[in-house]
Amino acid sequence: MATDGDHGSERWPRRVYGEGDEPDPRFTLANERTFLAWIRTALALMAGGVGIEALNAVTDQPSAVRTVLAVSLLLAGVLCSATAFTRWMTAERALRRSRPLPAPKLAPVLGYGLAVVGVIACVLLFVTWV
Repeated sequence: MATDGDHGSERWPRRVYGEGDEPDPRFTLANERTFLAWIRTALALMAGGVGIEALNAVTDQPSAVRTVLAVSLLLAGVLCSATAFTRWMTAERALRRSRPLPAPKLAPVLGYGLAVVGVIACVLLFVTWV
């Protein structure tokens, strides 16, 4: 049962705050900073996608490869943003239950996915430069 007194029932999401014990505030704040870092990453990915498509729009010869890169970055940003809250929630629940933190499932997807996007971008730059 939650030990945050009467405030546990007022906090959202109740499925997180309604169980376990209140963890050390430093851990909760670190979890929040991690959530915000994922949101910043999502914003950067989306900005990169918009930037690539804006570049595609002003060139004389728009490229389908650039559009695919732009859409890939935008979708990666959406995925990152959509999973950031779920990641925060599962970590917070683990903290409250004194359980091990869950493995970051999105990190390898973003790491390998962005590596592929980077290679494609390098090839595109090389092809358009030559």
